[in-house]
Amino acid sequence: MTPFDTSHIDQIVESGLKADLKIWTLGRFSLELDGTSIPDNWGRDKSLQLFQFLLVSRNRAALHKEQIIDRLWEEQGNDQDFKVALHGINKTLDPNKKNRKQARFIVRQGATYKLNTDAIWLDTQAMEALLEIGNNSINGQKELAISAFQYAVALYQGGFLPNRIYEDWTSAERERLQVLAMGGFISLAELLLEKQANESIRLTEEALKHDPTWEEAYRIQMKAHMNNGNRPQAIKTYSRCAQILEQEFGIEPLPDTKQLLREIKRV
Repeated sequence: MTPFDTSHIDQIVESGLKADLKIWTLGRFSLELDGTSIPDNWGRDKSLQLFQFLLVSRNRAALHKEQIIDRLWEEQGNDQDFKVALHGINKTLDPNKKNRKQARFIVRQGATYKLNTDAIWLDTQAMEALLEIGNNSINGQKELAISAFQYAVALYQGGFLPNRIYEDWTSAERERLQVLAMGGFISLAELLLEKQANESIRLTEEALKHDPTWEEAYRIQMKAHMNNGNRPQAIKTYSRCAQILEQEFGIEPLPDTKQLLREIKRV
């Protein structure tokens, strides 16, 4: 793939300034419409559920309303619930919409519905685009990769849609985004390991806040402590890793982690 230049990062960042609707879903759920924050007064939770479901389904083909009803509410929803929920979305996000006019943010084609992603800025989309830049420039353009990863991990403030952690239709997306974000934290920490060990430590700690069992973060942190000349802290980091893995999964650290400990102890 052709290497990216900094204009791609600038474009992603600037798109958040120009979008009609800005949506934050990582660690919180909040919206800003035409420069004004939208208060959390959607009326019925089904309206909020429907909008968030369309967010989760944004990269799929448009869904028939019956599919949406079955997936969201199973036997506890019906056509009238869908209509009321959709009306609630339009009332909140498109209050000046005229009857029979296409909504700004929900595209309807017959009985199918889809989010109009061209009209929104979404934190998850921005994070994924920045991670792609970082991953594609990590070997040839280190400084560009660092910049892209820094913007990306700053967007990851926590799990996807934290108000829906018990809804099964959010779990796959939440797990996917966490894995992507953790990869960004780790890649950035590795890139900064030699010259900015303290920042590597901070980044790995941030990653471990989101997933305390992410073993690669412990290894990078051990190396960073050694780069700082702090052998006892590197050994303590290994002990912490071993304790967490035993508590959570009943397993020992991987051979690579054990080998790193042996190398540290030999120093």
